[in-house]
Amino acid sequence: MHYYRYSNPEISCWYKYLLFSYNIIFWLAGVAFLAAGLWAWSEKGVLSDLTKVTRLHGFDPVVLVLVVGGVMFVLGFAGCVGALRENICLLKFFCGAIVLIFTLELAAAVLAFLFQDWVRDRFKEFFENNIKSYRDDIDLQNLIDSLQKINHCCGAQGPDDWDLNIYFNCSTESKSREKCGVPFSCCVPDPAQKVVNTQCGYDIRAQKKNQWDNLIFTKGCIPALEAWLPRNIYIVAGAFIAISLLQIFGIFLARSLISDIEVVKAGHLY
Repeated sequence: MHYYRYSNPEISCWYKYLLFSYNIIFWLAGVAFLAAGLWAWSEKGVLSDLTKVTRLHGFDPVVLVLVVGGVMFVLGFAGCVGALRENICLLKFFCGAIVLIFTLELAAAVLAFLFQDWVRDRFKEFFENNIKSYRDDIDLQNLIDSLQKINHCCGAQGPDDWDLNIYFNCSTESKSREKCGVPFSCCVPDPAQKVVNTQCGYDIRAQKKNQWDNLIFTKGCIPALEAWLPRNIYIVAGAFIAISLLQIFGIFLARSLISDIEVVKAGHLY
C-alpha cells in the first residue's frame, strides 16, 4: 500500500534521481570500458581487419572488456533514460536484466562449489589452450604473465606445460631461441636486478629438474589459485556480497520507481 503526503499520488524524486545517479556511473564506466577495448583493438590492427578476431585460437582479454563495457553501457543508458523519462518499459528492461545477471552469478557460484573437479578440469583446459596461443596476442601474453608473476606459478600444472607452445617446446624440430624454456614471468625475481631480464627463462627446462627451484616457479597456476582461495576467502566473499548488494539496490530502486509510476498513471484514469 502506498501513502503520500498529498491527495494526489506523486512519483518519488528520491527514487528517480537516485536511480539516475546509480546508472550514470555504470553508463560512464561502460563508455570507459568500450573506449579502452576499441583502443586496444585499434593498436593491434583488429579494427582494420576484423578477421584477426577469428584467427586467434586463445582468449582475447579485449573481447571480455568490450562485452562487459557493452552490457554496462546498455543497462546504464536504459536505467538513466528510464528514470528521467519515467519510462516503464526501459525500467522493466533494466530491472529484468539486473535480476538475470544476479541469478546467473548466484547459479555460477553454487555450481562452481558443487562441481569443483569439473571447474578445475575446464580451467586447466582453458589455461592450456591459451598457453598454445601465448605468442599470438600481446594482451593474452600480458594476462598470462601477470597471472604467473602475481601467483608465483608457471604453467597450468607446472613448467612442463610450456611444451604445448611451439616456441617453448623441447622437441628437436624446434628452431626457436626460446626452445626448452619458459616465459620470463616464470622466473624467480632477483632483488639485485632493477631491470627485468626477459631472457631469464631460456633453456631452463633443458637443465635437471632439481636445479629449477632456485631459478623458476615450479608450482602450477591451478594449484597456486587453489591455495590462494582459502587464504583469501573473506576478500572473495566480501567482493561478491558488495556486488550483490549493489545489484539488489538497483533492483529495489527500479521496482520502487515502477510502482510509483504505475500508481500515478492509475490515478490519472479516475
